[in-house]
Amino acid sequence: QVQLVESGGGLVQAGGSLRLSCAASGRTFSRYGMGWFRQAPGKEREFVAATSWSGGSTYYVDSVKGRFNLSRDNAKNTVYLQMNSLKPEDTAVYYCAATYYIGRTYSVDEYHYWGQGTEVTVSS
Repeated sequence: QVQLVESGGGLVQAGGSLRLSCAASGRTFSRYGMGWFRQAPGKEREFVAATSWSGGSTYYVDSVKGRFNLSRDNAKNTVYLQMNSLKPEDTAVYYCAATYYIGRTYSVDEYHYWGQGTEVTVSS
């Protein structure tokens, strides 16, 4: 079992940056692949980025490649999402999630634990 708590959301102008954090409880954090998803109003939750348990494999949805960077610090039980060059279309609630599946995981159904979300608003 792992509990996830996101932080770092807020209001930012287009072109700005935010850094989201996801703190996990439990001693087995390093066993989980970690992902970030987002959900805009009226839309389904979508995959943003994910990393393997070691951080050795990290992958992104095309729309954020080159702008977002996901990293994890297993010693701190924390995963980060650095978001640069933000656009209004990045506005959403961002969720951190954990999976014990091995391999690339893009689907909401492949994740077993979720945080409560943190809201990101990008103004134009």
